[in-house]
Amino acid sequence: DRDGEGEGGGVKLGGVDVDRTVTGVLASRPTALDVRIEQFSMQVNGQELVKDCTIELNAGRRYGLLGMNGCGKSNLLAALANREVPVPAHVDIYHLREEAEPSERTALEAVVDHIKVEVHRLQRLESSVLAAGGPGDERLQPIYERLEELDPATFESRAAELLHGLGFNRAMMARRTADMSGGWRMRVALARALFAAPALLLLDEPTNHLDLSACVWLEHYLAKYNKCLLVISHSQDFLNGVCTHIIRMSARTLTYYSGDYDTYQKTLEADEVIQQKKFDKEQADIKHLRDFIASCGTYANMMKQANSKQKILNKMETAGLTASPKAERTFEFTFPECRKLPPPVLPFVDVSFAYPGADPDAGFLLKNLEFGVDCDSRVALVGPNGAGKSTLLKLMTGDVEPSRGTVSRHSHLSIGRYHQHSVDVLDPGSHPIDFFLNTFEKLKKPIDEWRGFLGKFGISGRLQTTPIGLLSDGQKSRLVFAMICIAEPNLLLLDEPTNHLDIEAIDSLARALNSYKGGLVLVSHDFRLIDQVAKEIWVCEEGGVKVWKDDIRAYKKKLAKAAGL
Repeated sequence: DRDGEGEGGGVKLGGVDVDRTVTGVLASRPTALDVRIEQFSMQVNGQELVKDCTIELNAGRRYGLLGMNGCGKSNLLAALANREVPVPAHVDIYHLREEAEPSERTALEAVVDHIKVEVHRLQRLESSVLAAGGPGDERLQPIYERLEELDPATFESRAAELLHGLGFNRAMMARRTADMSGGWRMRVALARALFAAPALLLLDEPTNHLDLSACVWLEHYLAKYNKCLLVISHSQDFLNGVCTHIIRMSARTLTYYSGDYDTYQKTLEADEVIQQKKFDKEQADIKHLRDFIASCGTYANMMKQANSKQKILNKMETAGLTASPKAERTFEFTFPECRKLPPPVLPFVDVSFAYPGADPDAGFLLKNLEFGVDCDSRVALVGPNGAGKSTLLKLMTGDVEPSRGTVSRHSHLSIGRYHQHSVDVLDPGSHPIDFFLNTFEKLKKPIDEWRGFLGKFGISGRLQTTPIGLLSDGQKSRLVFAMICIAEPNLLLLDEPTNHLDIEAIDSLARALNSYKGGLVLVSHDFRLIDQVAKEIWVCEEGGVKVWKDDIRAYKKKLAKAAGL
């Protein structure tokens, strides 16, 4: 969405009604492109997520916004986009949060037409400023510069260049958006955002619907973005390649760090060592004071000293005690022990596949596949979107049957599958604890056992009795992983499992996968996760599956070279 007016209250986030209250005061010059909002606070559904902080977004900087699932990152972007805080009108904002609408327009038209709307908006703004302040009004200069930048003569060529970088060929650019999948329409929306090149670009997980090649292209493109970018991303590779600054959202505060993600991580680790030492000293001092006060008892000659120590203790608590740096990490993924099966577990013999009704001239989507997946397999499946990666996983599960050849499954094979629509099985109106009690009623687990089980996936305390529809996407993903673990699978098929997880959760997932005793087939655009867990890389392209002989870093370099980067 392009910027709009709004005051919070009842708004929608991800299709769910959200009660958001936001306050803040503009502290930067009204005519500046740098934006500084002081005394910023944000409440969502009655919970205070940010309290009395400063938002500082300067032109020419690219900020990565980090924080645990549910801390309020997406709400912060939405509040800025809706101008629920006083962002000056001349600072144009583009918030990428949903796919382009399905219509009769082609991908190219959908991008070009959208920017024409922005030109008309600027022309209206120019007229209103002229009427209010005359031709000498200093607010006109950035408007004129922006109109000059948006040169209509280059619209089509620039739009085509962006779409090409995101994986569109000429035929796909001419295809109606109504005939595209949600993933491709999201790429159209991303091309719109990049074409708009606003003063403040807000991107929420922009790599989620991209293949590895498009991720590499986008990383290189945004690394040259010379305005202001605020991006939420779970990809450490992407954050390292793009960001000049990091904003950490934690414990109701916003903390700013200079540098990319790796630099931030080193600074954070050093800060946490200092914080831990301060925490340990404070706790030791508190224990010493309390022990002294307790030892005084009711002796009259000791009461004066006891009262003096109590005042010191009260003063420390009033000033605010140092929190433990370990307190925020609340869970660790674990996969259950599973029965290991002898090979062959999942052999493909001369398998070819085409969807019913597919163009016969196009041939098979996948052809003459000959391989096997076993309980010690650790495979990352990579390749361009549309090459058949997700279809290959469906052939493994039996959701689709091969057009030719056979896929056999061991009689004791139990598959745990995660994909982008897995969260659809969750009931948005139900609470997590009730949902698991009802869904797995046959297990006859007591409620306390379910509470402990969900807590292992970071769903604890009030989250267990919050309607699932109000949880963050990352928290919903964790519930799906909890459901997968109940089945005790001996083969995991994970299709983009990191899309809605925070960075800490992804690292926890990697540790769990490395400890897991079963087989794994992973489809992911997260280079780091692949590097952490995969022993083999299979490239799915041109109807076949080939083993990549090098590591994922070498594959990334190959993609960059192929894109001319």
